[in-house]
Amino acid sequence: MKVTIFPARLEGSITPPPSKSQAHRLIIAAALSDGVCWLSNVALSEDIQATLRCMRTLDADASADGSVIRGAGLVDGHEDPAPALMDCGESGSTLRFLIPVALALKGKGRFTGRGRLMERPQEPYFQLFREKGIACSREGDVLTVEGVLRPGRYALPGDVSSQFVTGLLYALPLLEGDSEIVLTTPLESRGYVDMTLDALEQFGVQAAWDGKNTFRVPGNQTYRHRDLAIEADYSQAAFWYAAAGVGNGVEVTGLNPASVQGDMRIVPYHHRLREVGEAVLDMSQCPDLLPPLAAHAALRIDGVTRLVNAGRLRLKESDRLAAVTEVLGALGADVTEEPDALTIRGRDGLPGGVSVSAHNDHRIAMMAAVAATRCAAPVTVIGAECVKKSYPNFWEDYETLGGRIVREEEV
Repeated sequence: MKVTIFPARLEGSITPPPSKSQAHRLIIAAALSDGVCWLSNVALSEDIQATLRCMRTLDADASADGSVIRGAGLVDGHEDPAPALMDCGESGSTLRFLIPVALALKGKGRFTGRGRLMERPQEPYFQLFREKGIACSREGDVLTVEGVLRPGRYALPGDVSSQFVTGLLYALPLLEGDSEIVLTTPLESRGYVDMTLDALEQFGVQAAWDGKNTFRVPGNQTYRHRDLAIEADYSQAAFWYAAAGVGNGVEVTGLNPASVQGDMRIVPYHHRLREVGEAVLDMSQCPDLLPPLAAHAALRIDGVTRLVNAGRLRLKESDRLAAVTEVLGALGADVTEEPDALTIRGRDGLPGGVSVSAHNDHRIAMMAAVAATRCAAPVTVIGAECVKKSYPNFWEDYETLGGRIVREEEV
């Protein structure tokens, strides 16, 4: 789908959709629990549908009725000579969270996905599992793991993706003995691991972190059923904060100020970009915030912005450093790409008047929409339907705030 955005100021209050990151975590815990769980305020984005689908493949009861998820623990499954294929769509969280869970539950798992998902690095798991005698292979777009996940010591890097840590934190409590996860490099995206630990705690599962490099996880634990509501998402709120930052009259409401979401960092970063002078913002703990922050920085006339420690963004749905540079540059922004950083010199408005690709990346599409509010001429986003991955109603919310858009199905 193409969306052409005409220059218009956004006005009004907006509550972001439910947190995708929290929903992934609570759905998995509910589907592993000892009874019926009801999770409310869930947005059925493509990524969340992938997690639900894969939990059902693992013989869990995970179903959706509108914005409510029913998780009722594992049901009696049967052992197949070839395990059923789990379709993760484009969800890196689904894939990395469930690889160890499948091993703990079934002793095997077969996974596939779309887009760049199966190209994204899994080597931390592969190296770890090979040491444990677990077979790992990938043929085309199918990844297969098979073997016994045993309690013990699991050493892996913390600077590739925190999703590897989360996957183990879900699986290890199910084993018969105690385990520990030891980080061999500093943990990045720590806030996402905090969300995992919070989700485990809410379902009665213990995992202790020393705050440095070791997680201790007792075995023989049971996930206790709970009814919970998903919080509004700071990751998606970031785009509306950026819209406010570039001169729109947008107020963000409905967020939990006591949340453990790592992307709460958008609030102090948003305020920093509204101050005068050079701003250097560290992306290592909040990589998903880079696209909205880049849009804000491109229209910040009171200083240069550097978004640093962002190399991992090259391994997302797109190479986000390259995609942000290309898209904002096409709109007329001054963006310099570096190996693991962007330097952005703000301007008072952008010319626009171009078509840009969303690069099949939901966050690139939403970034372009924010920047387009300060363009002199219309901007067309090609592949705009990719917002369904995380924020299915983004374009409707954009129009509700006064955005002027025309949709056109691509042939």
